[in-house]
Amino acid sequence: MRRKYLNLGVGELVAAMVFAVVAAAFITPRLGDPSGAAALWSALIPLLVILVQAGAYWLAARGWVNRRPMPAGFAAVYGVFRVVDLAVLAAGLAGVLVWWPESIGTAMGVLAVWVFGVLEYVNYFVVRLAYPLGRWFTTVGEWRTPRLVQDLGVAARQP
Repeated sequence: MRRKYLNLGVGELVAAMVFAVVAAAFITPRLGDPSGAAALWSALIPLLVILVQAGAYWLAARGWVNRRPMPAGFAAVYGVFRVVDLAVLAAGLAGVLVWWPESIGTAMGVLAVWVFGVLEYVNYFVVRLAYPLGRWFTTVGEWRTPRLVQDLGVAARQP
């Protein structure tokens, strides 16, 4: 499990870095539309926040997986993240709408980035959505509780 959590944690952090670098180095300079760039970053920042939190969670969970419950302080922080992330996603959507890109292609791309952020939030705090592709269609309908939510629940029940 520790190796799996290491891979998940590093993967989420690398994904956040790649999204940020690609957006900054390749996409933003090509937009040519300041409102498109502002909309892109409004959509991307919530996704990056959630990915970094997820990466930190998986890496930290290596310390308690199969040994003890999530530490109370860590559970408190992620309980706050669960609420704050909704506000960050809402602010991101507001930014997307305020700076709606002129190009329909850019607008759809920006909206897709924001929706991906929402899906990541759902995957970590509502219902598990991430499964291997070969099992995804048969497993996602089981509405499993995400590992992070399970850890938060166990931590909350500890004295």
